[in-house]
Amino acid sequence: MYNKELTKGTLQPIILKLISESDKMYGYEITQKVKELTKGKIDISEGALYPILHKMEADKVLDTEKVYIGKRVRKYYKITQSGKKVALEITNELNDFIGTLSLIFNDKKLVK
Repeated sequence: MYNKELTKGTLQPIILKLISESDKMYGYEITQKVKELTKGKIDISEGALYPILHKMEADKVLDTEKVYIGKRVRKYYKITQSGKKVALEITNELNDFIGTLSLIFNDKKLVK
């Protein structure tokens, strides 16, 4: 599992990317999908997940839908129209950042 400090700045883009690629997702589903895709290398705790979801909801990037499952209420998160634009911008910026990091960390001169 990666250091929390290393993944801290990437959680919002990860969450936004996953939700943008599906119709809707709920919190636990998001954490499990991230764990599955990263083979457990990135583990998003509820304490990290929900503040990010709530902020994106407040910023109108995400919209919510409550679905009753028996007596329980499950809150689904869906991307809004403006959220799609934000997801694209963040994905492009993150890919550019990864490319920039590779200029530093993939330099074969560093590996001696």
